Amino acid sequence: GFFLQTSEMLRKICRRNLVRKYCRGLTAERKVQLQQKVVTSAVFSGKKEGYLESLGQPFLETRLKENDLNPKVLQLIRGENIKYVTPVIKYDRNGFKARERLLVLTQSSAYVVEMAKIKQKIEYSTLKGISTSNLSDGIVVIHVPEDNKQKGDVILQCEHIFETVTKLCILANKQSVVKVVKGSLRFRIGSGKEATMVFTVGPEPQVFKDKTGQLTVV
Repeated sequence: GFFLQTSEMLRKICRRNLVRKYCRGLTAERKVQLQQKVVTSAVFSGKKEGYLESLGQPFLETRLKENDLNPKVLQLIRGENIKYVTPVIKYDRNGFKARERLLVLTQSSAYVVEMAKIKQKIEYSTLKGISTSNLSDGIVVIHVPEDNKQKGDVILQCEHIFETVTKLCILANKQSVVKVVKGSLRFRIGSGKEATMVFTVGPEPQVFKDKTGQLTVV
């Protein structure tokens, strides 16, 4: 019994030393990657299609550099530390027309940007929720409070959904508000009105307004 106890203790010490050695050998960039992937796992593992396939794909620090932004936009958000920029498709709340936009995440806010204009600013402190579906689409809805500053919730389609949502919830420090929904979700389109988004499976990916006026994501 004594030898078994000693052997188990030595094994634990050896394992601890190996873990410590591995951690010391990690670069700062690799540590950030692992920390982000832990959050992705907590939010999406077993909930959203495509998660397992995303495991081997490292997150980029950003998809576009600060220099890629229009100087007018940089001037408007000066003083804020830009952390992540990615191209997105934004869907209008009325009519659901698709628009090419940029999502800019700073230390304190998320911005939806069109060329030289800021179309919407969401301060992380006011962010109410982040919704995605359980299917393999790249739709994310950023839920905002109902006030005069906000036009309504933001509907975006992201090519790198796991990366973008992970960056957003880490920067906002709101991992707990991310929801992975099945079937449908409700979102606000302004002035007390709500609409429904329906998620379904089909032969080819598409996003359209159906006959009943719902936004349908296939």
